[in-house]
Amino acid sequence: MNVADASPQNPLPSDDLTVESLRFTEAYGAVQQNFSEAVDPDGAILDGGIRGMLSTLDPFSAFFDREQFELLQEQARGEALGFGSILYVTPGKILVLQTAQGSPSWRAGLGPGDEIVEINGTRVDRVGFQSLVELLQRSRSHPVRLGVIHPGKFVSQDFELKPAEVALPSVDKSFLLSPGIGYIHLSGFEEKTPQEVLDALVQLATPPLKGLVLDLRDNHGGVVDAAIGVASLFLKPDTLVMTARGRSSPEKAHRTTPASKQFDLPLIILVNGDTASAAEVLAAALQEHDRAVIAGESTYGKGVVQSVTALSESTGLALTTAQYFTPSGRSIQRPLPGTALAAPGRELDPGSNSGHFFTDDGRPLAPSGGIAPDVEIPSRNLDPWLAFLNQAGAFTNFASEYLTLHGRANRSFEPDAVMLGDFKEFLSRGGVRTPEEYWDRNQDYLRLRIKVELLNLVSGLSAGEEVETKGDPQVQKAASLFSQIPQILKGPATKR
Repeated sequence: MNVADASPQNPLPSDDLTVESLRFTEAYGAVQQNFSEAVDPDGAILDGGIRGMLSTLDPFSAFFDREQFELLQEQARGEALGFGSILYVTPGKILVLQTAQGSPSWRAGLGPGDEIVEINGTRVDRVGFQSLVELLQRSRSHPVRLGVIHPGKFVSQDFELKPAEVALPSVDKSFLLSPGIGYIHLSGFEEKTPQEVLDALVQLATPPLKGLVLDLRDNHGGVVDAAIGVASLFLKPDTLVMTARGRSSPEKAHRTTPASKQFDLPLIILVNGDTASAAEVLAAALQEHDRAVIAGESTYGKGVVQSVTALSESTGLALTTAQYFTPSGRSIQRPLPGTALAAPGRELDPGSNSGHFFTDDGRPLAPSGGIAPDVEIPSRNLDPWLAFLNQAGAFTNFASEYLTLHGRANRSFEPDAVMLGDFKEFLSRGGVRTPEEYWDRNQDYLRLRIKVELLNLVSGLSAGEEVETKGDPQVQKAASLFSQIPQILKGPATKR
């Protein structure tokens, strides 16, 4: 296959797009005609051509096939097709940790601590781990028959479940850390997130809150308008949150909108290296308007606007079309050498790399690339032995065995020396050594993890997560900062 020869009657096109399209068509035609095996057009064009092209631009632009695009739309709505269960999966064993209210699992009567031993006639303990994961994935969108053993029982019961759209809340943790101090964790930003945050605040604010820790750790972002909506709960209306600038799109300033209820309580935002995109937009706005203390570790540094376009055959394209700039003019995006984002913000705003940025009250800010915390708080550093126990599921497996032998535990219990001895014996039976140097210095952490996993299986994931969060040193340190907020947010004696 050859490109037509140029002639006065048949001139070659002069625009770059058409020329490059013809070049691709010529190359693909040669491959299709001469390659030793039959060529799959989808694999060659979609995976090789389109995805290969996007990979040369940046790590964020992507092509979505039909199934991926459907999942993306579900995430934006905060919904997913399934049974509404959060499962603990390990080779040969599946435990239910939590079921969403109103979901198929909840209506069937499944709950924390239930063990799924059979899926559509296949015994869980007779398939490899990867096969087990694939079996669960296949079962997610079809009617399924489960064999389930309830805690303390030894004979399984059969349950027939049909998948349905299940709401996935973005506010996945919400409780009081101590009297008057609230805690909310946001897992992401979806269309319904501002209303979920408002509902959680109203529920926590009885009696009135004296402060709030808003946890954005491990929040990879999502819908930017949702981040603007959350900012509107804490900032005055018409306050600049961020500006988007792109080569082919007009500059757009995003400002807060009047919220049905506003909260002026002291605010601490907890972030880490996996806080990204829309979560960074929110953190930067609250930091630069001196509205909150940012605590934790420096954020990821993803500051690009991705526009999602629906294509033919129910596919989609996410393309980087602009970059975010904070109220002070900082670019959130960290430099990515070898890509189109090697020097983010330079072309769109040459002054953004001056390195001189300030909050409203004149506090100096770190230059572009992620959000640096006002107060650095390192995360808990686990030694290799504890990391191995967590990865191997030792605490969950012990909790499951303990409940089978001893019955249900109430929420007020505390693991004692006897239970620690049982855990040590459990590890020994599984061939896991307990070096004294690790065992002695990690007693508090061992008690915490055992309690968390027992509560997960007795009262549900939310109960265990509350205990685990309250025992997190990063959260504890952040919650201790409320008395210092005025001093931390205080600008220089002479404002810029």
